[in-house]
Amino acid sequence: MDFQHSAKAQEYIRKVTAFMREEIEPVEEAYLRELHSLDNKWVVLPVINELKAKAKAAGLWNLFFPDDEHGVGLSNVEYAPLAEIMGRSFIAPEIFNCNAPDTGNMEVLEKYGTEAQKERWLKPLMAGDIRSVFCMTEPDVASSDATNMEATAIVEGDEVVLNGRKWWSTGIGHPDCKVGIFMALTDPQAHRHQQHSMVLFDLDTPGVKIERMLPVFGHYDEPYGHGEVSFNNVRVPVSNIIAGPGRGFEIAQGRLGPGRIHHCMRLIGSAERALELMCHRAVTREAFGKPLANLGGNRDIIANARMSIEQARLLVLKAAWMIDKVGAAGAMSEISQIKVIAPNVAQQVCDAAMQMYGGAGLSDDFPLTGIYAAARALRLADGPDEVHRGLIAKFELLKYKKFMKS
Repeated sequence: MDFQHSAKAQEYIRKVTAFMREEIEPVEEAYLRELHSLDNKWVVLPVINELKAKAKAAGLWNLFFPDDEHGVGLSNVEYAPLAEIMGRSFIAPEIFNCNAPDTGNMEVLEKYGTEAQKERWLKPLMAGDIRSVFCMTEPDVASSDATNMEATAIVEGDEVVLNGRKWWSTGIGHPDCKVGIFMALTDPQAHRHQQHSMVLFDLDTPGVKIERMLPVFGHYDEPYGHGEVSFNNVRVPVSNIIAGPGRGFEIAQGRLGPGRIHHCMRLIGSAERALELMCHRAVTREAFGKPLANLGGNRDIIANARMSIEQARLLVLKAAWMIDKVGAAGAMSEISQIKVIAPNVAQQVCDAAMQMYGGAGLSDDFPLTGIYAAARALRLADGPDEVHRGLIAKFELLKYKKFMKS
């Protein structure tokens, strides 16, 4: 494996870094301060659209797509450092149109969608004109086992009828969120991995209701948010089913590859930012007559954070390299490994940084609480650690299958 950045990757690293430094970093703090001062935070402030227009004009748009038709033709290994750079900012992924869940939804539509579906929803998503939501997790069942789903998508003639309740539907609070993907049970008699379907729906379809927005550690993550949504006899054309009835799990596995390691790539950037903040605090703050860096075990803490980030980055790059070489199906263990490692490392580094900052680390004066909340949430949002560890152990034990007793 050679993780040296290609010439093309180096050029985009330079461009994205410069855009972050010159356009995003100077305005992000003021943007967040203005947003949080509003009574209604579920809005898009003008600076966001201004930055998106600048990014698009600079050719820094849809960078996650691995082809020249939809993106700029970067492999997963080439895109990884760009996602890491974006992970340093709360707003950068949207500015470059590389934000979740839009990236995964765009990948689904590009790979599985009909031409009509692409025309109606993929094009405006790729243009950044609308945003999307993915409705899968349910409040009344253990959604770590997706076969538990109780929501239904039943075909009736030329319509499909959606019923059920979903929650933690990320992005549904955004004022530009116009389309969603609803995953639900279609045929309970079919094979357990052929029972479900994914169905596109417009948010203004009768029967779709946002019941409430859900806080994470007391914050609603405006203007994106995570919603609990009810579907009561929602009728959409049968042509809204993606790839046909019963193919929901197949699509989900396709969606769980590149699009779902983007989080891990961004988490490396979040961890790096937390470490930088921690080191700055350690050398500029004094207590008991010494810089914090020279007190207690703080140097060990800083060293351990650096080593953990480097290890996590290499594992993320390996997973990206394997997806490029053999596809997501051949990298399932590695994908699960980074889904455990990346958020845990980011959470641990951020926790150490918060401790170095003392009371300030718990406030919103610094970005640490936001980094911590995002990292902790992703230990569930990308599948719980325990499920990923179970899959990793399964693949590891298969190497010893001939020794197993029945």
